Amino acid sequence: MEAFVPNPGRMNEILFPGKEVYVRKTSAPHRKTSYDLIGVEHDGVLVSLDSNKPNRFMKRLLNQHESTLFGEYDTVIPEPPLYGGRADFRLEGVEGTKLIEVKSCTLVQHRRALFPDAPTKRGTRHLHDLVMAKQSGLADEVYVVFVIQRPDVKRFAANREMDPAFADALKEGFDDGLQVYALRTMVKDWHLVLLDSVPVDLV
Repeated sequence: MEAFVPNPGRMNEILFPGKEVYVRKTSAPHRKTSYDLIGVEHDGVLVSLDSNKPNRFMKRLLNQHESTLFGEYDTVIPEPPLYGGRADFRLEGVEGTKLIEVKSCTLVQHRRALFPDAPTKRGTRHLHDLVMAKQSGLADEVYVVFVIQRPDVKRFAANREMDPAFADALKEGFDDGLQVYALRTMVKDWHLVLLDSVPVDLV
């Protein structure tokens, strides 16, 4: 059986022969495969592999005001235009305009979540765009949120070994006002459930 993996990462450390995996049947037209690979059991932990799930999770979190990390806001706008591309969310309210970029994270080493697990020029550009938006006055606050799709973590860091440019952009962005958060989640009924935020190591 062949299945589509809705994740651009390499995931070599969790996807290899012998692993118990979870698939979801799909009836979408013009598909080459009839299944999506959506999860894997790794060292007794269920890891979600769908890189689209963190955005759906964040949309629900913002709409229901389930977190205090983003302050006060009245309106949640998904996928607002930003410099020829799109951010993931824009918040509007009494505290002004806030832009949020969401990243999916599945790689964990020694209880530390790492992003990315493959080089990402696109991800680095997103960080630069957020900082530019703040510096130009387009946004009052800017955030990047790493949604860790597994619960077995204690900290988060940029994966400098994999992508030093992204690690540099994250550290420089933080120094320029970019707010960086990492959210630990678990899978329940194939939805992500927020557990807490974990410390971020900017290296």
